[in-house]
Amino acid sequence: MGGYENKIGIKSWAEEDRPREKLAGQGRRALTDAELIAILIGSGSRDETAVELSKRILHHYDNDLNKLGKASINELSNFKGIGEAKAISIIAALEIGRRRNDFETKAPDIISSSKDAYNLMRRHLVDLNHEEFWIILTGRSQKVLAKELISKGGLSNTVIDPKVIFGVALQHQASNIILIHNHPSGSLKPSQNDIVLTKKLVSAGGILDIKILDHLIISDLGYFSFADEGLF
Repeated sequence: MGGYENKIGIKSWAEEDRPREKLAGQGRRALTDAELIAILIGSGSRDETAVELSKRILHHYDNDLNKLGKASINELSNFKGIGEAKAISIIAALEIGRRRNDFETKAPDIISSSKDAYNLMRRHLVDLNHEEFWIILTGRSQKVLAKELISKGGLSNTVIDPKVIFGVALQHQASNIILIHNHPSGSLKPSQNDIVLTKKLVSAGGILDIKILDHLIISDLGYFSFADEGLF
């Protein structure tokens, strides 16, 4: 006997196997990642169901939702069956999930450790496909005065002007600065440029009586602290 001439659509599945009905009947945790994404997509195509399309997308990103969360509208729209509207739905849903996770980790008002600085800044720097350099400014009691984006760059570097950093610090009358940048590659190892820049800023800060407390490198894997590792 020959195979089916047309694939069986989701509407032909047993009701308990359809993503929407499964969520309603068994709860959200009963669904796979592909089934949850299929609900966002809504429909597949003549060639594959929404679940099959979702599995194909996830497979492309190594079944890693963090990698999928970095995808752009154009990248997702390259998948057959995914237009701009469906791509936006996927991106928006994953961003809501990321923000919910950030909300559950309350950002500190006072920085007393590298973990405090990481919790304050991670929401700004994870999931980025380019490098950004930020600073946290604190007073003598370590109370956060401001956090400022200094520069944006490409995949592997961004240009830092010390005059900009200390100019912002003087505007806020800050006593201390914490340096933060991300590595889109995921590596938490500081580059030679990172080390040289940090030493340069520490020396300049000493002249202005503004202390560089730490330099954090953030990636999807966590963070690296120059202070914790004794690199100051």
